[in-house]
Amino acid sequence: MFDCIIVGAGPAGGTSAYHLAKRGHSVLVLEKESLPRYKPCGGGVSPIVQEWFDFDFTPAISVKANKIRYTWKMGDPVEVVMETPEPIWMVMRNVFDHFLVQQAQKQGAQLQEQTEVTGIEFKSDRWQVNTANESFSSRYLIAADGGKGPMARWLGFKKRKRSMGGALESETPAPSTNEPIIHLDFGMVKNGYIWNFPKAGSYSLGIGMFRGGGAQNLKGMVADYSQQFGVDLKAYKQYGHPLCLWDGYQPLHTQNAILAGEAACVVDPFTAEGIRPSIFSGLKAAEAINCAIGGEGDALEKYTQIMNEEWGSDMAWAKRLAQTFYRIPEVGYNVGVKRPSSTQVILKLMCGKLSYSEVANRALKRLGSHLIPGIGS
Repeated sequence: MFDCIIVGAGPAGGTSAYHLAKRGHSVLVLEKESLPRYKPCGGGVSPIVQEWFDFDFTPAISVKANKIRYTWKMGDPVEVVMETPEPIWMVMRNVFDHFLVQQAQKQGAQLQEQTEVTGIEFKSDRWQVNTANESFSSRYLIAADGGKGPMARWLGFKKRKRSMGGALESETPAPSTNEPIIHLDFGMVKNGYIWNFPKAGSYSLGIGMFRGGGAQNLKGMVADYSQQFGVDLKAYKQYGHPLCLWDGYQPLHTQNAILAGEAACVVDPFTAEGIRPSIFSGLKAAEAINCAIGGEGDALEKYTQIMNEEWGSDMAWAKRLAQTFYRIPEVGYNVGVKRPSSTQVILKLMCGKLSYSEVANRALKRLGSHLIPGIGS
């Protein structure tokens, strides 16, 4: 009998486990894979997440990047040095996720690897979580099993408001002497972008659509793009996965259970940033469960409120910006991306130093001025 069972050992699950265990609660993390496990992901993380923990993430960081290079259909390049106190972290998810869970284990959390959940039942005042070999019980449950996991459906969240995107990624070797530069290309893919994120001795090459983009040859486009870096993607395995973008207010709690991470559709609909919001949701989930254990009857309801107000309300502006930018990407590239100040704004958004509500109106007016003469001039 545990205070809380967490299904999924990604950033949200690991964060929840760490903060609950640190508060002295009995925690069990169930993970269907064996850790460390490969997870396709660009792996860009804002250093702001360090403020939410009292241990050093350095061992989990592959490289740090402070330069970004944009292109439009592989041409018209712009390079920008990122003016941030700490460069953007680039991480390998197998290392990062496992490291986070290991910190939770040091606080007393238990981990069951290679343990796939087969079903859940609420019995009187507790959850029974069934696996192929045994069952576990807990007072509370956190579903952090990602965008493809079944937990949200089993918990009754059948009509979640989410906008589905998709990504195709591959990890390839790269010269270890390369300067760590983040590469982003716009214009090749409709309603998205192509990326090359640096890692220690490798590239994370990928392509993503963040709104409905229709039928597109994603494999062909990212293969063409990869040739700029001397990479033949045919020699490497490519992984596809869904992106659960935030798409408006929704309940994230039910009877003694809450959703966190991509199961809660926390991915930024403009940038597709997912790790920081997942960690944020895991932090808030742990705070909510801790309060519920302490006797606050509306603690889980407050979690829904906090996530919708502190995260979701700003994502409404991110969605509006995405809808406009990806509708007129060439205009967006010329009047937005190519402006050095735009990169600094995006970095401040990713670091929580600015909100979309503070910058979206101005950005929308600038984009609109190139569609309708006289608007935003």
